[in-house]
Amino acid sequence: MGEITTVLVSEVHQLHSQMCEGLADPTRILILYSLAESPRNVGDLAEALGTPQPTISRHLRLLRERGMVHAERIGPTVRYSLTDHRLVDALDLLRAVMRDMYDRRAAVVNRAG
Repeated sequence: MGEITTVLVSEVHQLHSQMCEGLADPTRILILYSLAESPRNVGDLAEALGTPQPTISRHLRLLRERGMVHAERIGPTVRYSLTDHRLVDALDLLRAVMRDMYDRRAAVVNRAG
């Protein structure tokens, strides 16, 4: 990988404050997956996730502040959508890495048992 540069350090700090904090709650991740299917309003998300509307609204505010979702007023409602579908691609990749880690651990336990 080479030397850790000040640019890398800066980008990692930005990644942590913007992305990682935005993804630090399972409900927010599920919101992103739901929005990957189609844009939705708060009520639709609350119903789909079985979570109270005020909770969904708080999570959407944080995701919006971090630039992960976009809010568009359509008449009396606000419709939310992903700002970049690569977010879900990144989440899928992390889930695949996690599954592989679990598989490796299970293989070690099975060999030891």
